[in-house]
Amino acid sequence: MKVRQIVHQCVASYTPVMDKWNAAFVQVHPLLLPLREIAAGISENDWPDLAALQRLVDATGVCVTSGRPLRLVAAGGKLPYEIRVYESGELECREHNWHDLFNVLTWLVFPQTKAALNARHHGGWTAATRDGRGAVRDALTLFDESGLVVLSAEPALLQLIRDFHWKPLFWEQRAAVINAMRFLPFGHALCEKVLAPYRGLTGHALLLDIDAGLLELPMPALLRTVDGRLANLLIDPQILQSTRQLSPLPVLGIPGWCSDNANAAYYDDTGYFRPGRSARR
Repeated sequence: MKVRQIVHQCVASYTPVMDKWNAAFVQVHPLLLPLREIAAGISENDWPDLAALQRLVDATGVCVTSGRPLRLVAAGGKLPYEIRVYESGELECREHNWHDLFNVLTWLVFPQTKAALNARHHGGWTAATRDGRGAVRDALTLFDESGLVVLSAEPALLQLIRDFHWKPLFWEQRAAVINAMRFLPFGHALCEKVLAPYRGLTGHALLLDIDAGLLELPMPALLRTVDGRLANLLIDPQILQSTRQLSPLPVLGIPGWCSDNANAAYYDDTGYFRPGRSARR
């Protein structure tokens, strides 16, 4: 099924109850649809416990960069979170918690990228940054929590994002956005937020120029391909040196991701669709 079709299958009026289990959570918002296949392995009856999630992890063979298999453990421990993941393969996960569930699902969908990101975090724990996080760790964390991966077969569309030209992108080039772009979730906090979306919801995107043929792949194949490319990208120490290397993107401006954005006037709200630093200067 084409991405354009499944976007419009989402029920716009659904209001999730955040502290209760909802087996149809991937249908709540189009951002979550790429998680649909991996989430199919989760029970429909209740929150998955650690053992159930671990079975999903084991089935995919996820490992951290040090080579240790990923193991889900209860929160708590003496080692810092990222160090514990890298050195022991132990990923802290709270049960009955959307934030941590989405983190596990992201590991399953983007295993190479998450491992590469964790390795960068581990390398950032030096004497110079142990007391002050530093710009690199801030950028890595921002992508890990609020990251969005934007694919485009038309480079000019990516430039409109860099230039904060939201109405020309999402309204004037609406058809091109639908046909030549894809927006994939990465940040688990961003995934959690779209369960109850609000005006002002913003992702922080890595922009990838791709061949048009990639957009014709089924979603699982597309995700695997993007995972490998992102992982190779993050190995480069020049990538994510600063949060400025991530492009802020107003998520509810993406065509079909909010019923209000079917009206051109929606994009005139400069409180949400901000002009960017260069335009303000």
